[in-house]
This record gives sequence, C-alpha cells and structure tokens, in this order.
Amino acid sequence: MRRLLLIFCFLCSASAYRTFYINPGDVYERVPEDEGFQIFCYTGKPKYIVHLWQTVNIQISVPNDNYEVYEASSSNLVVKEYTEHRSSWRINLFAWKQKQFNLDPFNSSCIGIESTENYSIKLNVIRVDYWKVLRLVLGILLFMYAQRMSRNTLFYYICGITFGICASFLILIYFVSKLFPRKPMMYGVVACGWTVGVYILQLLWENVRVILLSYQTHVAWYAFITGIISFIVCYRMGPVSNKRTLNLIQWTLQLIAMCLIFFSSQFQEAAMGQIVVLLLFHLFPRKWIDKSKSLWQTRFPPKIVPLTNDEYYHQGVKETNKALEDLRAFCSSPECNQWKIVSKLKDSKRFASFIEGQSHLSDQEMLEYEASIVDEDEYTDDEEDNYTDDEY
Repeated sequence: MRRLLLIFCFLCSASAYRTFYINPGDVYERVPEDEGFQIFCYTGKPKYIVHLWQTVNIQISVPNDNYEVYEASSSNLVVKEYTEHRSSWRINLFAWKQKQFNLDPFNSSCIGIESTENYSIKLNVIRVDYWKVLRLVLGILLFMYAQRMSRNTLFYYICGITFGICASFLILIYFVSKLFPRKPMMYGVVACGWTVGVYILQLLWENVRVILLSYQTHVAWYAFITGIISFIVCYRMGPVSNKRTLNLIQWTLQLIAMCLIFFSSQFQEAAMGQIVVLLLFHLFPRKWIDKSKSLWQTRFPPKIVPLTNDEYYHQGVKETNKALEDLRAFCSSPECNQWKIVSKLKDSKRFASFIEGQSHLSDQEMLEYEASIVDEDEYTDDEEDNYTDDEY
C-alpha cells in the first residue's frame, strides 16, 4: 500500500514541478511567486579530450540554511527522491549544508532545491581546472619517485612525525573519554545513535579553522611537542630496512598516485588510459630502451663539429687551469700525505710554491715551450708551401 502511494505521489509530482535547463553562465533567481521546490538540470557535453580537466558546478546563494537539496541523474529521479523524503518520517538535524555542487560534465545531472527563502543559482563551467591538473602532476611524480621516496630517510622522518601528530589527537580523545562515566555515555549512544557522532564530527570540522585562529599558540606548542616526541620515536626505531616492508611502502605510494590520477578528471576513460600508459612506461624493460637508443645513434650518429685552433687553445687553457686548481685543493686537504710526496720529489720548494698559488712551470720551461711552438708553426707553414708547389 505504501509503495502504491509513493508511485501515485511521484506521478503527480512529476507533472507538478517545473524543470529548468540551465546553460553555462545562466543565473536563476527565485521570487516569492515561484514554487517552493524547483528542479535544475544540466544536459552535459560529449566526451572530448579537450574537456579532460573540465569542472561544472552549481553555486547556490541563499541567506541562511533553510533549504534542502536533492541530487540525481534526471528530473524524475529527483522528484522521486523528494517524494520519498516527504512521505517518510525523517529527521536530519545535522545535514551538511553545501552551497556548491559539482555536476557530471558529460552526462545529464539534476538537482532539486526546496526552500521558502529567496535564492539564486549560477552554473559555472571551468574549462581547465588547475586543481585537477595539479592532482594529475602530483600523481605522476609520486608514482615515478615512489621507489626513491620509500627508501629516503627524510621522507621517513616527515611521514613519521606527521603520523605522530595526527595520532596524538586520537590518544587525547581516548584520555578525555575516560573522564566521562561509561554507562550514561552508552545510554546516550544507544538513544541517539550515529547522529550524535555525525553531529560531533561536523561540529569539529566546521570549527577547526576557528580553533586554529583563536588558539594559534596552543596548537603550535602542541604540534611542536608531539612532533619532537614523534621524532624521538622514529630516531629510536630507525629507518625501515626490511626489503619487503620497503616494497609495501612503495606499492602503497604508487596506489595513492594512481588514485590521484584517476580522480584528476571526470573523464574516466581518459583517466584510466593515463594510468595504463604510466604503467606500461614504468614496466617497460630498461634494456629495450637502451637498445633502441643505441640503434638510433648507430643509424643516425650525432654530427661531430671539430674545434677551431682558437677554440682548441682556449679549451686546453681552461681545462688545464681547472685541473691545477683541483690538484692544489687535493694537496692542501688532509687526505693528501704531503710528507710522503715531498720525500719523492727532487725540488720540494717548487712543490710548496705551487701549493701556495704560484705557476707550476719555471721561466726556462716557458721559454722552451714558446720556442717549440714557433718551430712547429714554421714547420707547418713549410709543409703547406711544399704541398702548394706540388699541387701546381
């Protein structure tokens, strides 16, 4: 009998309530003459790759929380949900009052609003949602560097301290619960059910910002002390060294990364395609990539550009000076056994002056070097002249 009554009410309501199809940028304002329950639908767009990071949402502007919202994929389902809600005895005192609702950009989406207050709604279309792009980039980076991060000591300490600070709130709640008598609390839970728990969680969530702003000093000291304790515990236990545990951490990070990539777009097929491509790239054998590079370099070798005489001279001077500075730094470092080197040298004073910054060549050696360069240039010129005479 109840089901027949619901069907009858649903058929009557489907014809009684109006449905408005809104487009991007449209603004609807309710006036007192309008009905208390209105339905707004968005038809959606075809799935194209250019809409990969698109976001569609409806923003409600209402002066208070005296409204109810029903979401479904069609207007008939919205009316059905609204009818069932009215026909059943429900008290939802702690409903989460959202004022912005995300819609499916590619399929039909409808919301029904019941309110006696004047309100306005607007359909916003964000063609490139930068939060989704950031989520995708973070997912890819986390997947690629999961192996390094799972074995990184700094990452171990950061995660350990963060987990310790968050877990300390649970310990604090446990000790606070010890202050209340058990029997009255159990009676309250049985009488009120899960609604009290939802209300408390919602109340805490809504007042987190107020608590952080009003008690900044206390929150900072609490986080600092619990962070120090967490650091001491992590330092005492030491970083994870078991190979299987490290693999589990790596796979967990990669699973989180794939979830980030999947939820970075409502175009689910394209998101799954990105995950498949990332997995293929990650699991592709490295030796095949190296072999492909070697074959490419063999078939298309890089073009070698020879150096000119001036470039060759300047490059030689630059590299020689760099090598000499490295040698001076090594000889001055504690790693060098200077006495052992001095015992093997003929001129120890020259070695000491070289370490102090003087030239490694004497004046006589410089003259001999310049003379040899002049002789080589003359010999080269004679060879070029002889070659020219023979050619003619």
